[in-house]
Amino acid sequence: MSSRFSRLDDAEALRRFVRDLREGIYVTDEAGRIVDGNPAFLAMLGVASLEDARKMKGGDFIVDASRRAAELLVLERDGAVRDFELEIRRIDGEIRTVIDTAYRCADQETGEVYYQGILIDITDRKRLEDRLLDQSLRDPLTGCWNRRYLADFAARHADAGGSWGCIMVDIDHFKNYNDEFGHEAGDAVLNRVARFLMRATRAEEATIRMGGDEFLLVLDGAGALATANASHRLTFMAERELLVPFSLGWAAREDGESLEKTIARADHRLLHTRGLTRSGEHPPLILAPDV
Repeated sequence: MSSRFSRLDDAEALRRFVRDLREGIYVTDEAGRIVDGNPAFLAMLGVASLEDARKMKGGDFIVDASRRAAELLVLERDGAVRDFELEIRRIDGEIRTVIDTAYRCADQETGEVYYQGILIDITDRKRLEDRLLDQSLRDPLTGCWNRRYLADFAARHADAGGSWGCIMVDIDHFKNYNDEFGHEAGDAVLNRVARFLMRATRAEEATIRMGGDEFLLVLDGAGALATANASHRLTFMAERELLVPFSLGWAAREDGESLEKTIARADHRLLHTRGLTRSGEHPPLILAPDV
């Protein structure tokens, strides 16, 4: 005779199975009130008991209400949704990423609607994916964004009608640093300039290493005035910090041009100042030991 644990239609075996699952099992009513949930579901929310959970609605812990609304539309249309990614906010404020598989259940006798679902916490996986993606978009030496990031930015804005500014930065006489002091000293100069640029720019101003001693700042949403002001800000801060000399050229998007064309105009302007200090004289080659 087979054990009851070998059958999914045994009520006690099924209850134990649901209770011991690491995935969160839940039931909510049509208004979003939590009706039932297993221990893993309660742990995901950070609540101590089902009674505490029943004081909440589904919308209380969904970070983006529009995502929940989109999921409900699918449930209404198809009766089920699979692997729908959501962010939930625990009671302690921590944000977790989950995928939800849910079903719409309507009681034919009473007309009551309930949603039964399974939540799988994928926060650690998402963090790893984000780290790997970030690493693929970063220059390994300086930590700046790389050309792949620039290509992604261009693709995202290809059909947009917005604005942007570009500032090209080139370290003056960089070859001399390598030739006279060695590549390790040259790398130190690159890192010093990279740290300066990332510290001197705002969150919406991406710092990209184009290769060699060239850097590019992309100012999303900036017009000509904002781009000019940003370039003046960099010059002023560099002078104040006695940074290694560099030249820069800037341009802002005109007439819906591509990012590539804006960069080319910024680079063309830089060509007229390359090799000159901000005072208009060629700089002496002085490399401090801690650079």
